Amino acid sequence: MAEARGVTGPAFAEALDLASERLGGAVISANDEFFAPKENLLKATKPVFLEHEYTDRGKWMDGWETRRRRTPGFDWCLVRLGLPGIVRGVIVDTAFFRGNYPEHCSIEACAARPDARVEELLDPRTHWVEILPRSALAGDSQNAFAVSCPFRFTHLRLNIYPDGGVARLRVHGDAVPDWRRLGRPGAELDLAAAENGARVLSCSDMFFGVRHNLIMPGRAANMGEGWETRRRRGPGYDWALVALAAQGEIGRIEVDTNHFKGNYPDSCMIEGIDAAGRAAEELAGAGDFQEIVPRTKLQAHTRHLFEEEIRAAGPFTHVRLNIYPDGGVSRLRIFGTVTRTGAAEQRLRWLNALTQQEAEAELRVACGAAAWAAQMAGARPFRDEEQLLATAGQIWARLGREDWLEAFRAHPRIGETKAQVEAPETSATARRFSSQEQAGASRADDETREALARLNRAYDEKFGHIYIVCATGKSAAEMLQNLRERLEHTAEEEIAIAAEEQRKITEIRLRKMLRRE
Repeated sequence: MAEARGVTGPAFAEALDLASERLGGAVISANDEFFAPKENLLKATKPVFLEHEYTDRGKWMDGWETRRRRTPGFDWCLVRLGLPGIVRGVIVDTAFFRGNYPEHCSIEACAARPDARVEELLDPRTHWVEILPRSALAGDSQNAFAVSCPFRFTHLRLNIYPDGGVARLRVHGDAVPDWRRLGRPGAELDLAAAENGARVLSCSDMFFGVRHNLIMPGRAANMGEGWETRRRRGPGYDWALVALAAQGEIGRIEVDTNHFKGNYPDSCMIEGIDAAGRAAEELAGAGDFQEIVPRTKLQAHTRHLFEEEIRAAGPFTHVRLNIYPDGGVSRLRIFGTVTRTGAAEQRLRWLNALTQQEAEAELRVACGAAAWAAQMAGARPFRDEEQLLATAGQIWARLGREDWLEAFRAHPRIGETKAQVEAPETSATARRFSSQEQAGASRADDETREALARLNRAYDEKFGHIYIVCATGKSAAEMLQNLRERLEHTAEEEIAIAAEEQRKITEIRLRKMLRRE
């Protein structure tokens, strides 16, 4: 099978436009927009020039344009990405800005809540990362810049020097949704939705409509918002290969030919494969796909729903939509449930993509030692769960007494609910983990609870830190007996035992973070 023909531009432009207004991207603030409004920057349409069109402020321009700067400084605007993700490259399009384009630009990025207010984003405490250093621009051109930064961002700040106009901003990259909130056991998910992290990896042709349109939100507004191939004049058929949001089992499928009336495909067939880690080039021609939906006649301008027709549910990581012989499809929906393995893989991908600060905060849920969290965040990316757990143990073994004590203080005493020291950003999850771990103690009778409290105090007085035990699966009576035995140890013996118990707790919590247990 051949790759799509007629594709031009930088390689990164093949990736999804994370700032697309169709995905919810928006320009939320600008320091100046005297001649042309900031909202034009993300318009889905190509910029146009109307030679004789003027407003009461000057020449009408299809872009964002600031006034002529008469003081030192530069102009800027804030962009909220439609989908958080890793930026692979940007296109700063100065189409039709010839004598009024900026001389240079730079771009910064940050990770914040999707609904963060402008005041929060402009607060000096917000951590911005420069992903594009100050770079020269050409007028009336698509200025393309590759970006090499592995972190997941939610907002960008486009700076122009010193002033001028930019027609469009395209931000190409890989969507990385927050998988703490996706893939809950048994919940149905659109595995082919861009907002959930699905990607259209390749296709045979996209002469009239780009392949990414297949997985965009909502129904297409017109044919231009669908995937459409040129008219096929020889044998064969067209196809599009979709990487699902995560490995999942398929329950129902929708193929929508909305707006395609004289140019819809005659029929379609859908295949699937479980092929994590295999290259897209290899998959495009792979022979081990399973038939999910057999070749089926299609209708014009219609939503086709397949449920009883599904022959193989998976699990699958990729699907291939084949259309015969050519034509246009506006949307493909693959509804199903994410497997535990698939969810864990995507949560690890999400963890790998967090900024250093975000990753440290998230990891302190598993272990309260700041040095451990910082070193773990710096050791990313982790290839798989096994490497994550091995690295966690190695870093913990290199730390010392003060780091161990800091981790101990993040735990509540056995039989209690509140830790000695709680980090506000992680305490809710940490409390949930503690509650799960101490389920045995919570079911204890009054006599056992009182004995635990009394011996906990004795332990604190003798060793100078709280009693730490990996409580998962242990009854209150077992923990009480363990506590009595450990009170007989020396301080040197006990700190080593407590550190090993913390290591076990950390490993269990890391597994829970990935598997949402």
